[in-house]
Amino acid sequence: MDALVNKRIKQVLKGDQNAYADIVNLYQHKLYQVCYRMLSNKQEAEDIAQEAFIRAYINLHSYDQNRKFSTWLYRIATNLCIDRIRKKKPDYYLDAEVAGTEGLDMYSQIAADGQLPEEAVEQMELQDRIQYEISRLPDKYRSVIVLKYIEELSLLEISEILDMPLGTVKTRIHRGREALRKQLNNVK
Repeated sequence: MDALVNKRIKQVLKGDQNAYADIVNLYQHKLYQVCYRMLSNKQEAEDIAQEAFIRAYINLHSYDQNRKFSTWLYRIATNLCIDRIRKKKPDYYLDAEVAGTEGLDMYSQIAADGQLPEEAVEQMELQDRIQYEISRLPDKYRSVIVLKYIEELSLLEISEILDMPLGTVKTRIHRGREALRKQLNNVK
């Protein structure tokens, strides 16, 4: 796949703008997933993924083709996500009580897609809870946890995406896991 991407990049650099569409098609789903896992918001994830593709296109001349394109693209997206997180403070929480009700929280306001078997519901609740707890991690831990465990990237790729030493990545993953474990233990 890297050879195909490098071929398309060369075409784009020669002026073939349509070749970039192939690159977008290859990475759009994975990039959106990275953004969504970090931001926990579909619209913001779509916006940031689109912005990452635009920035990558604009700066394609500075891309080092000796490195993986996906690493470079994820780095752009991760930095944009971190910037968005820092700029935006949450204005509501899903576990906050709905005004004028007794005991109902914002989770109760989310529409259901239909009846699911009990085990599937429990699994979804667990995944939602884990995603919520990941979103509560400090930025420096959230990014490495998402890239390592959700996107299943190697430590080296994470190191390149976040532009930090491998040892720092390992430390942050360890500390992020410990923080997540403590948060999840407090839930029970």
